[in-house]
Amino acid sequence: MDSPVTVAIEVPLVGDQRRKHWAKLVSNVDQSKSDGWAYDGKFIADGGIQNVEAPSVLLVYGERGSRTNPHSEARVYVVNTDATLSLRETATGRAWARTLRDTVADLVASDLPIVPTSHDWDAQLMQYSTAALREELDRRDEA
Repeated sequence: MDSPVTVAIEVPLVGDQRRKHWAKLVSNVDQSKSDGWAYDGKFIADGGIQNVEAPSVLLVYGERGSRTNPHSEARVYVVNTDATLSLRETATGRAWARTLRDTVADLVASDLPIVPTSHDWDAQLMQYSTAALREELDRRDEA
């Protein structure tokens, strides 16, 4: 397997920035726990651009509402080697950690693809010259 690459991603801010919010690159899941302590990994700043290894599993948590009545939301993303995020699952409410636990454990245990995801034709390709596009296709044929 190829080694991970470092990519710059925009880490989403979930919830209200005035309430509890965080993001974590998950490296292991303790299946004996059903709360947020089940997720081992490195905390990273949310709501901005961060350099992270890809592919990896990103868990983002945030709260909305009042301090006495918070509404929590958590999202699981896969960080792709082309610096995009793929949303895998979302959970809300007090049981978010247990709801997401099995999905996150499966993702962490799997071999996440190293190869960037293919994208269909996009109008942004029009900004490139024909020569540049041919050069890229030739480069891909050689690989």
